[in-house]
Amino acid sequence: METQTAVSSFAVESGDISSKFDDDGRKKRTGTLMTASAHIITAVIGSGVLSLSWALAQLGWIAGIIALLIFSLITLLTCILLTDCYRSPDPITGRRNYNYMEAVKNNLGGIKYKLCAVSQYSNLVGISIGYTITAAISMAAVRRSNCFHKNGHEAGCHTSNSSYMIILGVIEIILSQIPNFHELAGLSFIASVMSFTYSLIGIGLSIAKIAERKNGSTSIAGVTVGVDVTRSQKVFNCLQALGNIALAYFFSNVLIEIQDTLKSSPPENLVMKKASVIGVSITSVFYLLCGGLGYAAFGNLAPGNFLTGFGFYEPYWLVNIANICIVVHLVGAYQLFSQPVYQLVEDWCKSRWPESDFIVEHQIVIPFVGNFNINFFRCIWRTVYVILTTVIAMLFPVFNSVLGLIGAASFWPLTVYFPVEMYISQAKIRSFSLKWFGLKTLSWVCFIVTIAAAVASIRGIIIDLGHYKPFKSVS
Repeated sequence: METQTAVSSFAVESGDISSKFDDDGRKKRTGTLMTASAHIITAVIGSGVLSLSWALAQLGWIAGIIALLIFSLITLLTCILLTDCYRSPDPITGRRNYNYMEAVKNNLGGIKYKLCAVSQYSNLVGISIGYTITAAISMAAVRRSNCFHKNGHEAGCHTSNSSYMIILGVIEIILSQIPNFHELAGLSFIASVMSFTYSLIGIGLSIAKIAERKNGSTSIAGVTVGVDVTRSQKVFNCLQALGNIALAYFFSNVLIEIQDTLKSSPPENLVMKKASVIGVSITSVFYLLCGGLGYAAFGNLAPGNFLTGFGFYEPYWLVNIANICIVVHLVGAYQLFSQPVYQLVEDWCKSRWPESDFIVEHQIVIPFVGNFNINFFRCIWRTVYVILTTVIAMLFPVFNSVLGLIGAASFWPLTVYFPVEMYISQAKIRSFSLKWFGLKTLSWVCFIVTIAAAVASIRGIIIDLGHYKPFKSVS
């Protein structure tokens, strides 16, 4: 690294603009406005889209659309603030921060950096659990879809989710042993294709259902008190719906990494601000289509996951393709979100016991195949992690409530609080000034909404578990 840095410094000082290295000695970045926008769209559009029609059913047309737009605007605003924190102390000429936590460390430091670590890693574990639940439900949905096609729509066709969670766990254990899984070529491309495919299929099926006039009854206020739900259920479901929408817009924790792919000129923060506007705007239109058309198709009886709640029966093969795409997407996404957790524990153990034979790499030779590096600790630790997340998913297999809790728990700290605090610190905004007061008010309002959504989601989990026998969930 020192050699690369020296080469880079000499190139800059001598005016060699064709240098292969950037100002930090790393390989010259080549990202552009278009690539950054594409990365944002890929990062945002994911499994969160599946619950948007249910969220609109709880909130109704007016409140639901307003909520989607408000979360979109808040996400865009905080992302714009976060782009100025990629370099510090100056947003254009300062030292680069390569990831979200490094930005928090260099801008805020101390206890806030530790709180960020707890928040981020807890969120990653929560996402792993949520993805296991969602993927298992989609796997079960494929079997149910085939059953409905064969036996008719009145057939029960119920199947165990737990068995599919075990299958997923075995697959994830195998994939977890692949070193640097997140660096595999084409992984992001596959994930983006899968997420767009199942979302577009959902939109297409919704349009077809509406065109056939088989759609449900919608209303301005959503589900009706006294008809569909009680007054207390209406309130808590609306709050839980906000958590689901928050999860759909969550991507701030990877924004710094996306910005780190951009060319140095024009300044990264200026390009990233434009990319954020493009990415979030396109995503918002996509979400309005998915949520709005899904709600229009199913009405106030919209299922929690509009591709597995089974209002869509035919063409069954297309429904199956959508659910297979969800499974493929989430199996890979599980590993991507788990990598930092794997690495945290493994790096700590290496620093604590650097000479341990149990932790260091060992090379083994497999005849006719080649040489492979094996790490016994990595094998055991990653296997245990997957087993734990799978068991927890089997204990709490409630789709909307879990997604709402994850969304609520991640939105305020990672999307609002830390970006606002870092921007105030870096821009040296004077305390109690109008701008300071506005940013703090935004943060506190989002905090209150987050707490309310989290409480509603926890209540939903408790109620759902009251009718559930552990390890025996069915779709």
